[in-house]
Amino acid sequence: MTAPLPETIRTSHARIACDGSGPGVPAALGHPRVFLQIDEHGYVDCGYCDRRFVLIGGPADGADQSQLPDHPAGASV
Repeated sequence: MTAPLPETIRTSHARIACDGSGPGVPAALGHPRVFLQIDEHGYVDCGYCDRRFVLIGGPADGADQSQLPDHPAGASV
């Protein structure tokens, strides 16, 4: 049995913030807020929670996310 893929969020912004919160996960149970920059690959992964952010219309939009390598670039506090 394979592990499920981390959550994928499609976004129209190349610079996003992630704090690990979301439906059913209050911010207090998440992680420190980090800002991530989506580059020419069209996606970026959060180094804390492994969420993947995919730029709508970018090269990774519509791709099989399980075939793309981890790409945790651009994190900053």
